[in-house]
Amino acid sequence: MLTKTTARLSDFILDNMESILQAWEDFARTIEPPALTMDDTELRDHAKLMLTVIAVDLKTPQTPLEQSEKSQGRAPRGDQDTAAETHAEARLLSGYSVEQLVSEYRALRSSVLHQWTSQMASRQATDMEDVTRFNEAIDQALAESVARYAHLVKQSENMFLAILGHDLRNPLGTVITGATFVMRATDIPSKYVLAATRIFNSGQRMSKLIGDLIDFTRTHLGSGIPIKPKRMNLAEVCMNVVEELRTSHPERIIDFGSFAREDVFADDDRLAQVLSNLIGNALQYGARDLPIGVGISSTPEEVSVTVNNKGPVIPANKLGSVFDPLVRLAANGQSDELRETSLGIGMFIAREIVNAHNGSISVTSNESEGTTFRITVPRRLPPRSRADDLR
Repeated sequence: MLTKTTARLSDFILDNMESILQAWEDFARTIEPPALTMDDTELRDHAKLMLTVIAVDLKTPQTPLEQSEKSQGRAPRGDQDTAAETHAEARLLSGYSVEQLVSEYRALRSSVLHQWTSQMASRQATDMEDVTRFNEAIDQALAESVARYAHLVKQSENMFLAILGHDLRNPLGTVITGATFVMRATDIPSKYVLAATRIFNSGQRMSKLIGDLIDFTRTHLGSGIPIKPKRMNLAEVCMNVVEELRTSHPERIIDFGSFAREDVFADDDRLAQVLSNLIGNALQYGARDLPIGVGISSTPEEVSVTVNNKGPVIPANKLGSVFDPLVRLAANGQSDELRETSLGIGMFIAREIVNAHNGSISVTSNESEGTTFRITVPRRLPPRSRADDLR
């Protein structure tokens, strides 16, 4: 039995480990999800290890700066996973929500402090210091656990999206190929050709959405958007994209009058994707009765392409978020159907592709000139290529 003058919370935790673990385990079982995969021994091992680390920490002197950092969940850590991080992984696999994970730490804190206060006949100055440090240690463990849980959830979501995108490509390719075959037939009624044309156009839009989804997950899985640079004519690529969009939007006017050759060292397919996103964005948000302007200019060192539309002005406080993922700037009077024609990640992907080319992308918007996107890529400086490990 510890004496009144030497009672410390660290010793209490180690001496009463079994009763503390039992109280925590009893609580954990009340929130047990159906998919629980952690047995009693594993559950206790995690809690025991965390409590042991906390008890040792309570015995270790610390500076005011170390105390402040720990209270904010920023204590220094080693190379190995902490007990809190390991527990978070196990809880995620068991089907626990992040709310249930947090509630476990609340229960652990309550279990220790309730038993501590009920067994201590009186308080001493050192008691309150121990309680403060104990709370800081629990906060640190909670921060580590939630951070690992959130990271694993985000990683699994991105992996799921990447796999989904790839698995959808093959059946969609079959649909597009079949529609193309029917479109070229000359011995069937025209109504079937019209239906096949609609299937083909819808399939092409779906293909673009899937491509955007895969590129988006690439950036979040850390591999980045891959590029395969070579000597190419940016003006020719720009013209091809303009002609393609003129065909798919015959009711709109897209002005592009450059016929000069503009050679750059870049990935022509990826820059075509950027231009398609930018011009497609202009078609979506620009005034339908006014032309979309596409221009190209150059210096000996770089080539720039601008895409202008005369749609509603983007507010100054939103310009900085135009290239953020999943941001959609809804124009006044725009229908819900129009807003739902994309995933809202086209501008983000355009920025990532331009960045991969060591280039720049920007946007300006005002009443007199409308909204103008500008991309600039170096003419001679080869970009850093990335391995295309998802294709």
